[in-house]
Amino acid sequence: CFLVGFALITFTGCGKKAVIPHEEITAIINAKIFDGENLIDSTTVVFQGGFIQAVGGEIPAGATVIDAQGATLMPGLIDSHTHTDIDGLKDALLFGVTTELEMNGNWSLKKRKKISERTDIADLRSPGMGVTPKGGHPTEYAAQNNALMRLFIRFFFPSVETPNDAVKFVDKQIRNGADYIKIFIEDGNYIGFPGLPLLNKETLKAATDEAHRNNKLAIAHVTTLEGGRQAVTAGVDGLAHLFFDQQPDSQFIKDITVSGAFVIPTLVTLSTAFGNDATALAADSRVSSRLDQEWLTSLSRSMNVYPQGKMENVFAAVMALHEAGVDILAGSDVSDPLPILGGLAHGASLHHELQLLVAAGFTPAEALRAATVTPARRFALTDRGRIAPGLRADLVLIDGDPLTNIANTLSINSVWKGGVKLTIQKN
Repeated sequence: CFLVGFALITFTGCGKKAVIPHEEITAIINAKIFDGENLIDSTTVVFQGGFIQAVGGEIPAGATVIDAQGATLMPGLIDSHTHTDIDGLKDALLFGVTTELEMNGNWSLKKRKKISERTDIADLRSPGMGVTPKGGHPTEYAAQNNALMRLFIRFFFPSVETPNDAVKFVDKQIRNGADYIKIFIEDGNYIGFPGLPLLNKETLKAATDEAHRNNKLAIAHVTTLEGGRQAVTAGVDGLAHLFFDQQPDSQFIKDITVSGAFVIPTLVTLSTAFGNDATALAADSRVSSRLDQEWLTSLSRSMNVYPQGKMENVFAAVMALHEAGVDILAGSDVSDPLPILGGLAHGASLHHELQLLVAAGFTPAEALRAATVTPARRFALTDRGRIAPGLRADLVLIDGDPLTNIANTLSINSVWKGGVKLTIQKN
C-alpha cells in the first residue's frame, strides 16, 4: 500500500480496482449510541465516503459490519483549547480527539490544508497569533532564562499598543486564514509572572469589534475575575479559561449570561497550576500505552504556580456558571512537554477534563456535550460534534458505558476520522 492524497490505497491484485477504505460502506451495529446530545434508541450507524449515511435502519448489502455489542459509539471529541503541532495532533487522535481548537499559533494556510486532508491526525482550527501588548502573555514562557529570546521578543514578536494596531493585527490574522480571534488579558500575577503588561480597554474593544466586523468569534484568555469582567464588557464571545483568583459574584454571572459568552474552564490546567499532578492518569494503562515517556513524565509533574488555589472553589464557580445557563466547553490548554507546563498531554488531558467536570457536578452526558455538540455549535463546526446523517464520520467507539462512568471514555476500542479507521499502535 502507499499514500495518495493522504488516503490509504490498498491494491487487491494486478489489474484490479483499488479499494479506498473511506469509500467502503461500514455499518456499526448493536452499539449504545450517544449522538452528542443524548443516548438514542437506534443501535446502528452506517457511513461511507467520510460521512454518516444513516442512523438506524437496514444494513446495506456489502457493508463491512462491526458488532459493537457492549460498547458505546460517540462523536469524535473536540478539545476547545490547545497549543499544538503535528505530533500533538497525532496523539490527540489516538485518544479519540478528532478536532483540536488551537488558541495561539502561526499556522500557514498551506499547512492547514494538508492537515485537513490527513486521516492520521486530528483536524485543526486556529486563530493565528493572539492579540497581546509588547512583552505581554505568552512571551514570558519563551523569554524565560534566555537573553537572546528576550531580545527577539522585544523587537519582533507580534504585538499591539493602540486600537488602530489591534484592527490591523486582527485583519492580518484573518487574511492569513484565522478561524476566530484570540485576545490575551493576563497580568501574570497568578501564573508566576507578576507585572505583565495589559491591553488597555480601548484596544481590547477595538480587537473584539474588528473580529465581529469580520464575522469571527473573539476569545479572551483570562485568569482573573477582573479580566473576565473586562472581556465581557468588551463583548467577547468566550473566555478561554475560568478565572481562579475569586469566585464569580452574582453580577458577573448575570452579565456573562446576558452576554451569551461561553467559558472553556480548562480545569486540568487550573489543577496543575494549583500543584496537582496527573500521575494517576499517566499510570493508567489506557494512557501509558498510547503516550511516549516524555509525555508521561510531563503528566507526572505540575506547574504549581498558584498552590493556594483549591479545586473545590473552581468546581463551585463552573457549576454556578453552568446552572445559570452559560455554555461550558471542554478544553485542556495542553501545549508542549516542558517542565514549566507539566500535568498535561494531548488527547489524554481532554479525558481528564471530562472527569473533572463530572467531579464538579456535571452529569456524564453534560460533560460529553461539552466536548462534542456544544463546541461544534459555538464554533460553527456544522459538520461534526453529533452523530447524524450527512455529518462527518468522526467517531469513537468506547468499551463500556461512559454515561454511567465518565472514566470509561479512556477505554477506546476504535477511532474513525472522516470514515477512516485509525490504526492504534500501542507503546
